[in-house]
Amino acid sequence: MGIQNQIPDTEVTASNDRSLYRTAGIAALITVAVMVVEMLITLLPAGAHGGVEVMTVVDWFELFQNNGFMGLRNLGLMNMLAIVFTIPIYVALCLIHRRSHGAFAALAAILFFVGVAIYLSNNTAFSMLSLSRSYETAASEAEKTMILAAGKALLARGESHTAGTFLGFLFLDAAGIAISLVMLRARVFGVVAALAGTLGYLFLLLFDIFSSFVPALFEAAMLFVLIGGPLSLLWDVLIAVEFLRVGFRGQVAT
Repeated sequence: MGIQNQIPDTEVTASNDRSLYRTAGIAALITVAVMVVEMLITLLPAGAHGGVEVMTVVDWFELFQNNGFMGLRNLGLMNMLAIVFTIPIYVALCLIHRRSHGAFAALAAILFFVGVAIYLSNNTAFSMLSLSRSYETAASEAEKTMILAAGKALLARGESHTAGTFLGFLFLDAAGIAISLVMLRARVFGVVAALAGTLGYLFLLLFDIFSSFVPALFEAAMLFVLIGGPLSLLWDVLIAVEFLRVGFRGQVAT
């Protein structure tokens, strides 16, 4: 009997699983990098956006014409990148918990992927970029009026941290809380990682509620981001370390 057959199945991973874990670990680190860049941009003079600041459709078009990247960023570009890189993380989290808490991990993953579908399908960043170019080259006032109406409709559906984007954030935050609670019970990633995820996504959910429905308290709600943001980044870092360890060594800590 070989050595591997003497080790419990929960501690040994197949080579394909290990590849997924390595991918998830790298994706988690990329997600951290993306969100750190987002935080650094926010510190720039033109980086803060949201809350009491009201931008008309023309303001958005002018922003896209003057600085296309900032226009995309202010409509959720960095969030989209982070969400895309989080996809392999949830797949790997389902896999690593499949024997102990598979059903609850799958439920968390379903919440996440529903959130991904809602957020990405409702995001209007690239549509607004296209409309801004059309507005700039419009040949008549009637054409400009039509483009402005289209832009207004897009903003109502997809301006970041408003009621239009709340449902996507709700599912994404709920997924983070749910999978962190699974991690807390399974103890594969340790208590610190599980608590960081649970509290981090809870504070981010509170921020999304206030920023979406009580915009007058946007600046006060930023306190939730100052707590939840670093905690969620810590969550990413800790699970990245564990995924890379399992991916290269092939054993899950139990």
